[in-house]
Amino acid sequence: MAASLRRQRRTFDIWPGFVDALATLLIIVLFLLMVFTVAQNFLSQALVGSNNALDRLNKQVAELAQMLSLEQRAAADLRRTLAVLSDELRQSNAARDNVASQLAELMPERDALNDRLRRAAGSLAAAEARLKELDARAGASAQALTEEQKLSAEARAQVELLNQQLAALRIQLARIAAALGASEAKATEQQVQIVDLGKRLNAALAEKVEELARYRSEFFGRLREALGNRPDIRIVGDRFVFQSEVLFLSGSAELQPTGREQIARVGRTLLEISAKIPPDIKWVLRVDGHTDRVPIKNFQFPSNWELSTARAISVVKYLIELGIPPERLAATGFGEFQAIEPGTDEVAYRRNRRIELKFTDL
Repeated sequence: MAASLRRQRRTFDIWPGFVDALATLLIIVLFLLMVFTVAQNFLSQALVGSNNALDRLNKQVAELAQMLSLEQRAAADLRRTLAVLSDELRQSNAARDNVASQLAELMPERDALNDRLRRAAGSLAAAEARLKELDARAGASAQALTEEQKLSAEARAQVELLNQQLAALRIQLARIAAALGASEAKATEQQVQIVDLGKRLNAALAEKVEELARYRSEFFGRLREALGNRPDIRIVGDRFVFQSEVLFLSGSAELQPTGREQIARVGRTLLEISAKIPPDIKWVLRVDGHTDRVPIKNFQFPSNWELSTARAISVVKYLIELGIPPERLAATGFGEFQAIEPGTDEVAYRRNRRIELKFTDL
């Protein structure tokens, strides 16, 4: 009895644990279902956001494609416009060449017309002689026999034919004479236009050259007054010559204070004169550098070319600092190859080491 009660008690003790396990399993399943639901909701929202972003990207791609199409059409229009302009330019150049060659072509044409006129005149004289001959033969055979009458009829037919040919030759001669007159009139008119244009061009060039020469004389005159009568600064032809010792130390391309003072006077004078020169006169102040025959070779100046050029450039740069427009200046280096003294002594060397200023046209 006691053993049976103990077995029943052990059997009844299993159910609470089993129920707890089932409850725990049920809670776990519910939790997993909840997590699955939340995850599915989150994925749905992410998918909707991705679709919206994809739609925006598709719209942007469509807009970019439309813009690309517009740009391509604009580029095609520009290419067509460029082709039209290029064609018009070629046609203009061809028309200009045709006009330029017309005068040259008219002279051979006139000679050909004169030759045709001479030939037509010869043919006309021969036809008139033939006509007279046939008239004489027709008058002599008026009272002849029937055969002679037949011959006269043939002669009259030939006379009629010759008269028609003569009329045609006269018409052709009139046309040739009219064409020759028109050709000569056109050639004369074009020749007069060419002569007139040449005279006007020469007059304009002479006026500009004379005006530039006047300003050059005024420039050199004022420059001579500003610099004074110094033995190391002189005028040679159309150039103002500075001895290099006035501007630079030996073997150097850096302007010294005394040299800057002299160049400053040149710059002030040039500014005063340039303000009076009309804009249509193209002028330039050329700065030429020259050295003696003594060679120089160092890191800065491998030869006299570099030294003479560097000195000319130094003068030009300082003139630009003084306010001279750069397009009105030019720097040139001649090295030792444009000597004005052929000697080999120090006096000749000193005269050949120089900076020349030349006021000239472009």
